[in-house]
Amino acid sequence: MSLDGFVADPDDGVDRVFAWYGTPQPPRRSEGGAERDAPGLGVIVYGRRTFEVAEGWGGSHPMGVPVIVVTHSIPDGWPRPDSTVSFVTEGIERAIERAKEIAEGRIVALGSPSITQQCLDLGFLDTIRVSLVPLLLGQGIRFFENLASAPIELQGPTVNEGNGVTHLSYQVVHPQGGASSISSAR
Repeated sequence: MSLDGFVADPDDGVDRVFAWYGTPQPPRRSEGGAERDAPGLGVIVYGRRTFEVAEGWGGSHPMGVPVIVVTHSIPDGWPRPDSTVSFVTEGIERAIERAKEIAEGRIVALGSPSITQQCLDLGFLDTIRVSLVPLLLGQGIRFFENLASAPIELQGPTVNEGNGVTHLSYQVVHPQGGASSISSAR
């Protein structure tokens, strides 16, 4: 995310926001300074718009994990044989249920602003992870634009410096004390 809160430019371009991704990065550390030992990524949930912009990742996400796309209708030509991309048309709640089944205790990540906003409003998130880049886009797609449940309290952050990026991790404070083991990462 850019310093002014955008994850893409007005034309859905993400090249400048993700420029750091292709450079060598130091290992991320936990709050105590040790290398972090977290459960692996199990699945990423995206919205249809991100799926379209990414051209379906060619059928396989670059991080090598399954992807669930929340959509009203399955696009022509999908699902594809040997693809790790699947679709849920029954809404965000069913998509998250399915993601937890696929993840089998590993991290369920959210990769789209709209999906993240919906999950925050439903109380589904326990962690927000933001990779903050030293860039001011000035306009575009905001990550936290339309939160119906704001204000939302966060604890943290845990900070990890990278090359051209700072990774921030916040715990979502749930009024009832519950947690959902879903992480938003952008």
